[in-house]
Amino acid sequence: MIRRYFATKDNTITNAFEENLTTRGTGSNMGASDIVEVFSIYNQVSNSSGISSELARTLIEFDIADISSDRTAGLVPASGSVSWYLKMYNAPHSQTTPSNFTMVVSAVSQSWEEGYGIDMDFYEDLTKDGIGSNWINAASGTTWTTAGGDYHASPTFTQTFSTGLEDLELDVSSLVEEWITGSAGGGKDNYGFGVKLTDALETTSRSFFRKKFFGRDSEFYFAKPVLEARWDSSIQDDRGSFYASSSLASATDNLNTLYLYNRIRGRLRDIPSAPTSASLRSSATGTNLYSAAVTRVSTGVYKADLYLDTTASTLYDVWYSGSTAYHTGTISVKSFTSYGYNPEETYVVSMPGIRKEYKKNQTHRLNLYVREKNWSPNIYTVAQQSSIASLIIPSASYQLRRSIDEHVVIPYGTGSTLHTALSYDVSGNYFDLDTTYLEAGYLYEIQYSFYDEENGWEEQPYRFKFRVVD
Repeated sequence: MIRRYFATKDNTITNAFEENLTTRGTGSNMGASDIVEVFSIYNQVSNSSGISSELARTLIEFDIADISSDRTAGLVPASGSVSWYLKMYNAPHSQTTPSNFTMVVSAVSQSWEEGYGIDMDFYEDLTKDGIGSNWINAASGTTWTTAGGDYHASPTFTQTFSTGLEDLELDVSSLVEEWITGSAGGGKDNYGFGVKLTDALETTSRSFFRKKFFGRDSEFYFAKPVLEARWDSSIQDDRGSFYASSSLASATDNLNTLYLYNRIRGRLRDIPSAPTSASLRSSATGTNLYSAAVTRVSTGVYKADLYLDTTASTLYDVWYSGSTAYHTGTISVKSFTSYGYNPEETYVVSMPGIRKEYKKNQTHRLNLYVREKNWSPNIYTVAQQSSIASLIIPSASYQLRRSIDEHVVIPYGTGSTLHTALSYDVSGNYFDLDTTYLEAGYLYEIQYSFYDEENGWEEQPYRFKFRVVD
């Protein structure tokens, strides 16, 4: 799952020379510009004061109070279960773009004002000690302790740019968690990020001119800087793919994870006296053949890891606390099989329940139906097609594109966070799509990628379209 937060203010501050190449634009403000930038210009002007150095740095801030509120409401996981990424998107331009450089992102250590300036070329929008930050002032009537901004020494985050056209994407989790904690709790107060070249590059005898990013006022919706929360919210419920223990499989592969969902009046709710055990039985009222402890996953959701060496085709799972049984379910048992050949698995993928339109600012469940491509059903099976179970893909991920320009809105999250991993249960694979961060009025396309250990991630040749509306 991902959740995106847009910047609440940004600005570029600089000590670069104005057009006259005599006066520095240290009083210049660019807080209303739709672009922010970073650069270092070496020896553009030589005079009696010696070799010149001109710098530009970016300040950008996000609403941590909003993030804290979402965490309290359960919309964002607790610390340690979520990663935070700062994402800023390259703004193409006709001027010189630097290459082979490293940028550093750190925490600004005092409050600053955004301001209303837009002039990024001649630096004529001077604050004159009025509203807005600049190279000298953090805010009206307040100077930086050190010209160019005040920053905490740690933590810092760096990214190297090879061509200079890359986007900035950094895991800034440790800093965001400090902001959520706040200085009163031993963390830091949130004054946003400072983005600049490393100290070594700012002082080297070489120019890096000019790296630009889209700012928060950009007309391009998906190019605005965001702070993105990423976490693996997938549920792997093996009720539809329960396998009897076998000597063909390892202890891990023999394990089946089952879930219990407690829905009260249409909402997930915790059971007051939570279940403590889950058991497997050969009949609903029979003796326990295997029992395991139950873990609470989230509000109203519980799980247990179970295994059993059995030849039975059907088992019953019973969830209880003490002598109180809360649920008895039925499980169809499968068996592991070895083969005399190594088949290449290909699939037919569909989304029979997908709608043409989805409302913005809502979360919608999207279901996936999968079957083997060369599957040959008999006449009876075709007649009963509505009841044919979907093949479950244990490792699947989705990607979202905007149709009009093929822009990837949500890339595959197949790295360490697995934030676009699909869940599965007895009905097949699914995921929940939050349309809050999607722009209304556009057509989008979902793509899927499946993982197998021999070939890695393989994108499936299907796209499924829907429109987001207000």
